[in-house]
Amino acid sequence: MAAYNLTSSDPSTFILKGIPGLEAAHIWISIPFSMFYLISLLGNFTVLFVVSKEQTLHKPMFLLLCMLVRTDIGLSTCVVPKALCIFWFRSKGITVDGCLTQMFFLSAVATMQSAILVTMALDRYVAICEPLRYATILTNARIAKLGLVGLIRAVLLILPQPLLLRRLPFCANHVIPHTYCEHMAVAKMSCGDTTVNRTYGLVLIFVVIGLDLTLIGLSYGLIIRAVLRLSSKKVHQKALNTCTAHICVMLMSYIPYLFSALTHRFGQGIATHIHVLLANLYILVPPMLNPIIYGVKTKELRDKVGKYTCRM
Repeated sequence: MAAYNLTSSDPSTFILKGIPGLEAAHIWISIPFSMFYLISLLGNFTVLFVVSKEQTLHKPMFLLLCMLVRTDIGLSTCVVPKALCIFWFRSKGITVDGCLTQMFFLSAVATMQSAILVTMALDRYVAICEPLRYATILTNARIAKLGLVGLIRAVLLILPQPLLLRRLPFCANHVIPHTYCEHMAVAKMSCGDTTVNRTYGLVLIFVVIGLDLTLIGLSYGLIIRAVLRLSSKKVHQKALNTCTAHICVMLMSYIPYLFSALTHRFGQGIATHIHVLLANLYILVPPMLNPIIYGVKTKELRDKVGKYTCRM
């Protein structure tokens, strides 16, 4: 209990409350949290291991998949270990610098992941609409450069968030009703004017997510147009099947993120524990399911994973 009884007036410390209203069930909630996290780590590291070992998988599509699973590992690892410390040991204290660092890495990884999903949509567009030029348009080196651009974009766009929060004065109550340091949850504790912070957060949502979804929508619009021009229904099905995994991953990533981000600003009628649980599902579920989806939907990867599984 000592960790929980940190004075909330301590200017150097915040207190993460966990899931407000469900404190008595924290131990039970920790069971799916830890299971989902372990499954996520197992699945994502399996994909990384298999792709690194198999020369035949050293292609742009699988390079992008490795980038995606790295962001999945980073996304869940930014949150779950601290959340489990809250659930198991009531270790709720976090320094202000630690809180802002967690917030920066969490937001930067999510922004990086969005850029990877856009690049995956581009990969599917080139594979279906320009199959003869695929090997020359999307080389491994070019994919690596696009990944670096996505990383630089994420850092430059997210870095102002903790810097803007750092300049704000915080009230005596340093309790954050969340399992992790979410941008608006921290901003709401300030006694100062948070207009700039709120505005910048909304601009990020609509510029980053809005732009990325527009590019993905454009890619799939062109894919659908190209597929409809084909005469064979069998070819239609084969072409669309190559996009299924990406579409599933994209929906699982964007919908919960947008719901979580927007309800912090406009969802006053939603109970806090519901919002926090849904925000954590966004952190837990996509990283757990993404390698499973790609493993099931991608025959090459499925066969290679099966080969290594049989050896064990």
